[in-house]
Amino acid sequence: MMVIGGWEPWTCVWMLVCVSIVGAAAAPGPLPAQVLMTRDEALRTAFPPPATVERRTVFLSKDDRKLAEKIAGSGVHIRNSVVTYYVGREGGRVLGIAYFDVHRVRTLNEVVMMVVTPEATISRMEVLRFSEPPEYKARRKWLGLFKNRGLEDGIELKGPIPNMTGATLTSRAIKRSARRVLALHKVIDPVHREEGRN
Repeated sequence: MMVIGGWEPWTCVWMLVCVSIVGAAAAPGPLPAQVLMTRDEALRTAFPPPATVERRTVFLSKDDRKLAEKIAGSGVHIRNSVVTYYVGREGGRVLGIAYFDVHRVRTLNEVVMMVVTPEATISRMEVLRFSEPPEYKARRKWLGLFKNRGLEDGIELKGPIPNMTGATLTSRAIKRSARRVLALHKVIDPVHREEGRN
């Protein structure tokens, strides 16, 4: 019987199989998505009691989508015809409109909640789910730079809000997301829709 390095051939094959199995088990796979906050938790944070929250759905025409893309600017795409948003109100007064935007960062998605004021500026931004490695997630301090900004207040890829060091793709994805949400907000005009319900 032939012997390889002091081992019989079948023993070598068996060892290679075992090493392959152990290696496959130890190989890093895709990281599970970080679920940082549920939708309901985010809405309660944005509109704490006694405020109430109501879900609304609007259907966009092809022209609506084209207009929103034009308003959002270069590199921002709006593919969905159905937009769901949440109206926070207290005592009959609209406090803000919450949108949940799902977008790709590098190869995986994140979910961001943006609350838009009746004056069409961002009042709050939260990352609810992040599927890329945690070190690329947007920091709370950086997200705070969007507060009180509207479409004309420098939310561009090369605007006054700097990209996060080491997380450029995340920065760009969130800037595009903010412009998409603000553009949709302008086209949908939910505050006037709510006034029409009263």
